[in-house]
Amino acid sequence: MIKIGEYNELKIVRKCDFGFYLDAETGKTSDDVLIPLKEFDEKEVSIGDVLNVFVYRDSKDRPIATLRKPYAKVSDLAYLKVISNTKIGAFVDFGLERDLFVPMKEQQYLLEPGKSYLFYVYVDKTGRLAATTDIEEYLEPADESFINMEVSGTAYGFQTNGSVKVAVNNKYIGVILKNEYFNRISPGEELNDLRVKKVFEDGKLSLTPRKSPKNERLALEDTIYEYLKSHNGFMEFNDKSSPEDIKRVFHESKNYFKNALGGLMKKGLIIQDETGTRLKQ
Repeated sequence: MIKIGEYNELKIVRKCDFGFYLDAETGKTSDDVLIPLKEFDEKEVSIGDVLNVFVYRDSKDRPIATLRKPYAKVSDLAYLKVISNTKIGAFVDFGLERDLFVPMKEQQYLLEPGKSYLFYVYVDKTGRLAATTDIEEYLEPADESFINMEVSGTAYGFQTNGSVKVAVNNKYIGVILKNEYFNRISPGEELNDLRVKKVFEDGKLSLTPRKSPKNERLALEDTIYEYLKSHNGFMEFNDKSSPEDIKRVFHESKNYFKNALGGLMKKGLIIQDETGTRLKQ
């Protein structure tokens, strides 16, 4: 039985002008699978040879074999680039002549041509290869060994409360809570240097793009100091500034900002007054 979207070991049973036919082992020659001559280049093959081929459907929905390795096969999670978006769905490049179809109902967010997203590859009810952005059920739970690890992942959507859903290492389920990030994050965005804060009971990883509190404060101190230097030694922000202004300019919470200002004052580098903050002369 031929498995669409997977690798199959099939025997060459006959040749034609445009390729070879591989035995589908159904007893019917009409079920045999074509592998075009262009697949071989200078490689010589003969009747009876067994080939390890990937089988998919061509533009006329006929099973066709290739020696090339696609970027993904059935049941894989893969980071793939969108080629086009149409009224019926999107098409993504998965390394073969025919692009992979993503039906509209399988798009949980807008797919933009030229951008890459994380997809799950499956065979639809008609026997065609397809992909979906609805990947959460295919991600694995993690264990306590991940706590305090630095990991990478791909954003694949948002919870209703604004928290970012992240596929950690494109394998494990994770989330960045809304109060843990201040920059705009989009689905498909690759996120690096995430720290695992905890593991929830269901195996979901709680993530933060922030460093440890001490390192975060030191990094923000450097940011504030450089900001002051580039603005003639003065800024209108101080520990009384609004959380919204601090988030807009420094992409940090007010609490972290106040701690960083305190650190710079203890080092004798800045002074504050009601007008803002200055580098100490």
